[in-house]
Parts: sequence; C-alpha cells; structure tokens
Amino acid sequence: MNRQPTLEGERVLLRPLEPDDWDALFAIASDPMVWEQHPFHDRWKEDVFRAFFDDALAKGGALAAIDKAKDQLIGTSRYQEYDPEEGGSVEIGWTFLAPRCWGTGLNHAMKRLMLEHAFQSVGRVDFRVGETNYRSRQALENIGAVRTRRTDLQLYQGKRLIHIVYEITRESFASGPLSTA
Repeated sequence: MNRQPTLEGERVLLRPLEPDDWDALFAIASDPMVWEQHPFHDRWKEDVFRAFFDDALAKGGALAAIDKAKDQLIGTSRYQEYDPEEGGSVEIGWTFLAPRCWGTGLNHAMKRLMLEHAFQSVGRVDFRVGETNYRSRQALENIGAVRTRRTDLQLYQGKRLIHIVYEITRESFASGPLSTA
C-alpha cells in the first residue's frame, strides 16, 4: 500500500507532508484549543509539536491537507501501522485540522479520500482515539467507524492514557455515510 499518495477531491487535496510545511502546520497546532481533548494535550508547545512533526516525516505516511478553495494548508493526517496479513489493515490517525475547519465537512472529505485509497489495498482501517477526546470520537462515529473492544494503553508524563480503537471495514464503508454509491 502506498502510504504517501497524493489524493484529490472536490474540496481537499492531500499530499505527502514536507519539511517546508512546518511553519503553516505549527501555526495551526500552536492553538491549545486544537489539543484540549487530546491525550497529548500539550502538543501546542513548539518542542512537543516538533517531535510530532519530525516523527511524521521520519515514519512516512503523513499527508498535508490543503483546502482547495483557499489554497491553504489546513491540517494533516497519517497512514500508520500497515499490516498486509489476513486481508490487510492500516491505521488512519494523527489527524488535526484548523478550528475554522471544524464542522465544515472538510474532515469527512479527507477521510473519504483516505478510506477510498486504503480500501484498494486493505480490508480494514483502524482509528485509535483518546478515551476523553469526545470531539474526535463523535467525528469517527459520524463517518461510520464502529468502536471495537480493543484498547491501547500508554504512559505520558506519568499518566496512563487510554486509546479506544474504532474500525471501518471495506464492506461497511461501501454502505456507510461516506460511500459515494
């Protein structure tokens, strides 16, 4: 699976994240409101976001999201944890958008493009979201993701963080809210 494609829809262009995207992306990420429900709530700090950004570049799979109407970078998302076994799976995550884009349908447009691309290679897409990130959990449910029984536990700054795993299968996508059929 190509984890760094260029994907284009009517409203949004997704392209591989580049080092030159730092300034525009940090301008968005430096707003604490972006991270208020996120388990890594301090990602608005430059040093914390730098580690996030550098990790995205190093691991590949990171995409810059461009609002086509304004020709402006509005956020990012990633493909991670690709596993070709047993029908294949990939994780979509690390998504954030500028607050001005919340509730505008741009997240749906991004996820539709990413899911359409993923389902050419895998049978299941996973999403890992912080237990108390209600905004992201609602957004996932709105696109047809179903909460599984799987969880992921991490430690961050001495605190235990619980991530809930949601999924969309190729079959559920075909009949779900993001289906183009």
